[in-house]
Formats: sequence, C-alpha cells, structure tokens
Amino acid sequence: MYRFLLSARWAAVLLVALVLIPTMVRLGFWQYHRHEARVARNDLVARNLGSPPVAFDGLSSPGWSVPGDQVWRTVTAQGRYDTAHEVVIRGRTEPGGSSIGYFVVTPLVLADGRGSVLVNRGWVESGADAASLPAVPAPPSGEVTVTGRLRADETYASLGVKNRGGLPERMYKVINSAEQAKYAGATVLGGYLELASSQPAAGNPPEPLAEPGHSDIGPHMAYAVQWWLFTALVPVGVVVMARREAGQRAAERAAAAAAAAAEPVAAAN
Repeated sequence: MYRFLLSARWAAVLLVALVLIPTMVRLGFWQYHRHEARVARNDLVARNLGSPPVAFDGLSSPGWSVPGDQVWRTVTAQGRYDTAHEVVIRGRTEPGGSSIGYFVVTPLVLADGRGSVLVNRGWVESGADAASLPAVPAPPSGEVTVTGRLRADETYASLGVKNRGGLPERMYKVINSAEQAKYAGATVLGGYLELASSQPAAGNPPEPLAEPGHSDIGPHMAYAVQWWLFTALVPVGVVVMARREAGQRAAERAAAAAAAAAEPVAAAN
C-alpha cells in the first residue's frame, strides 16, 4: 500500500524532512542559548548597577582591560576635567531616540595624580556638517566628584567600524584609553566611566546617557519553542502526506476496479 514511498519523489521528500529536523533543532538551541545569554547579561547589569561604588583608580591602571564581570559596575572618580584634550565620538545615537550625533568624552585628571579617567559625559547633536565639531557644553570647573558606570575600552573590531583616518582633530570613532593617552600625551587608565551624576553638576550638560535596561529578556525563548514545535510538525506532516496519498491511490484503484467490473456487463448488453 505504501510502496510509493520508494519512488524518487518521495525519497526527495524524506531527504528534505531528514535535513529539516536537525536544522530546526539546532536553530531552537541557538535561540535558547541567546535567551540564556540575555538573562545572564541582565543579571550582570542588575548586580553591578546595584553594587556599592568603588574608586575607578582602585580597579583600573594604564592598559587595563575591563573584565566582562566588571562592566556596568558603579565607580567614582575625583579630579579636574582636562577640557584641552576633550574629544567627541561620532556616529552615536541619541539616548532613547534615533538621531545620530556625538558622545562627549572628557579626561578627568585624578586628584591623587595617578593619571586620567575618560568620562563619557553624554550626547550632543551633530554640527553643521560631518567635518565640523559640534557645540559642546562645558563641564564643571574645579574639583569634581563623578559617579557612573564602568565600561570597557571600545575597539574598531568590537564595533565593526573601520579606522580610515582623516577625521578632524578631536573627533574619533571609538572610546579607547590607549588612543586618548597617545592624543593627550598623558597617562590614561584603562576603560572609561559613563557619567551618571556629578558633584557639582554641570549647568548645561550634554544629554545624559540612559541606564542600561535589565528586565527585558527578549523573544528568544519563544522563538526556541517555535523551532522545536516546527521540528515536531515535520514528521507529522510527512505522515499526513503519506496517508493522504495512500488514500488517493486506494480510491483510484477502487475506481479502476469498479470500472473494470462494469465493462463485461456493458459488453453483454
């Protein structure tokens, strides 16, 4: 009854099904691992944002790479802003919006003399054109204490951008302590501080950067379940197709037999 399954057409159908099943299983696990990564990231952000503040220079040193489990940790620094070596980072999106502008990064020369900390003070809109520096609000003068979130140095590779050069002076594409140490000719501690608050506060600061969200787990778990459901439906679909074709073939044989049986009667008449 099911000998048609040995045909070339059905061999192709079964081969496609055998390819789809492991592929969908792997896609489901891919989405599941993305879900796990998102949950782990949310836990890390929540834990580090809620941690007691620590001194930036108590963690960092020149050339230090921020470990993954320290990113978003609450840090503080005390010193004076070095506006002579302030830079802007181009191609950055407005917090909570869609406009493209610049991050303002100002070195903070530490009061203890150990070097400078890069402080991302916030976002400003673009200037008149891509070759013009934007208008940047001045930071507080004198001694300040800043609190913010510890971030790792950016690289061109990590952001997927190319370093083609040719940018105007004081304009960069990445926030990188080594790059800024070379520009300023000074000691800069690894990583940077994403500003949350300042004492005293600036009178007209750049648009502040939003605290990272850590409650949304995304749709990845739902996608994983969908892929696994699709996996289960593949063999079900093959069985349904096979039974339907078997039924059609049986009906055709029955009709042919009935027609053959009716021919002698018609001839006799």
